[in-house]
Amino acid sequence: MNKTLRCLRYLMATTAFVLVCAASLAAQGGSLRGELVLPSGRALNENTRISLQTSRGVKAIVFTDNQGRFQFLGLTPGQYQLVIEGDKIRFETTSVNVEVFPGAPSLLNVVLKERKSSTESKGGGNSVSASELDPAIPAKAKKEFERATAASNEGKPEEAIEHLRQAIAIYPRYLMAHNDLGAQLLGEGKLDEAATELRRALEIDPKAFNPHLNLGIVLVQQQNFSEAATILQVAVSLNSGAPAARLYNGMALQGLDQLEPAKREFEAAHELGGTTFAVAFFHLGQIFMSNGERQKAVAAFERYLHEDPHGINVPEAKSILATLR
Repeated sequence: MNKTLRCLRYLMATTAFVLVCAASLAAQGGSLRGELVLPSGRALNENTRISLQTSRGVKAIVFTDNQGRFQFLGLTPGQYQLVIEGDKIRFETTSVNVEVFPGAPSLLNVVLKERKSSTESKGGGNSVSASELDPAIPAKAKKEFERATAASNEGKPEEAIEHLRQAIAIYPRYLMAHNDLGAQLLGEGKLDEAATELRRALEIDPKAFNPHLNLGIVLVQQQNFSEAATILQVAVSLNSGAPAARLYNGMALQGLDQLEPAKREFEAAHELGGTTFAVAFFHLGQIFMSNGERQKAVAAFERYLHEDPHGINVPEAKSILATLR
């Protein structure tokens, strides 16, 4: 399990992580998959129009699902621009440059830009929490947060951590900064520090999805499965369509030897996330083995190897299969 966790730590819901660990190789061409994230760090829970553009104009248009996810398939490798259409309440139209590579999907999260007039809007529509539209965040704190995001994208976690600490020093109730600092510390293996920051984020907004997910991941890595299950079940209740939440909830339940509910969570994770969450079949194989269901275990491990032939658990899966066949 530890190898899986080290790889899957990149699934944590930070503001600007590009997800690469669990990506499966595509046979031909390229693809682009991603998720839209509100300024608070929460996934967008509504349908939003996204256009994929080249220098010659619009290539394709899609709408996100109700969890903010989107994908473009069958793309010619090269440079593209994503244009996310803004709404009238929370976020502005956002443009992001992205490169599509041959043979593997490009995976990314896009942080939407807060609409400056949104805090003044009295119009109806969607319910927005105070943490999402916190007008008290000072400009200097936001600047430090932006620097942290840039450093994270450049693969400089220590620099990102320092900028996030600066942002929090300027504004201690900066929800996104606490969440992202916790996620960065998690990525560096500093689990106790990560848990502290994520708990602070939840004190600011007890209904924030991302801190629940990230804290759950920390607790699973610490093998504190009981508290992890409690935290991750809240995450699932906040966003039942998030495959990472379902996957880690399954891990927590598996650690508690609650195999049937764990099995349901792993199945849900793969159904929601597809081959990116092929590792769910590795855990299902372990559950079937525990239940004495030999043939189902073989099928699950074979499915994992087929969907993720370069996965971190491939050597262990092959070794188990050799004993089962």
